[in-house]
Amino acid sequence: MKRMFTAGFLTLLLDQLSKQYVVEWLNLKTLGVMEVFPPYLNFHMAYNTGINFGLLSTSRWLLIALALVISAWVAWWVRSEGDKRWMQISGGILIGGALGNVIDRVIYGAVLDFLNMSCCGWENPYSFNVADIAIFIGAFGLILFSGEKKTA
Repeated sequence: MKRMFTAGFLTLLLDQLSKQYVVEWLNLKTLGVMEVFPPYLNFHMAYNTGINFGLLSTSRWLLIALALVISAWVAWWVRSEGDKRWMQISGGILIGGALGNVIDRVIYGAVLDFLNMSCCGWENPYSFNVADIAIFIGAFGLILFSGEKKTA
């Protein structure tokens, strides 16, 4: 459980620090767009009140409750699997990302998205954040490592 807590805490910290740095310190909230490594990486400020592609955008408290329930379920599942190192780390990463987005919804009323990646003549209209990356990696890790044997 210590691994899951540590991975979750570090993920949450990285997510919140990245948002504070880019949105507040670099003032992306006012600038709106900032070229970083065009066209591959740019900062585009977006306030996502829903989930992917703005779905359920009028259900702020439902989304908060859902994220907390799923996080609790993932923690329970990982704990019930015993001492599986990579599953614990994956669960922690997913939970840290989910809680990062929950904090945004509580404080700002929306998730703060700012990362935008495009390539090869295709301009991506959507932004995301470190928490979104963590949720994806954590979910992928849980799928990949849920069948592993317990470690000593």
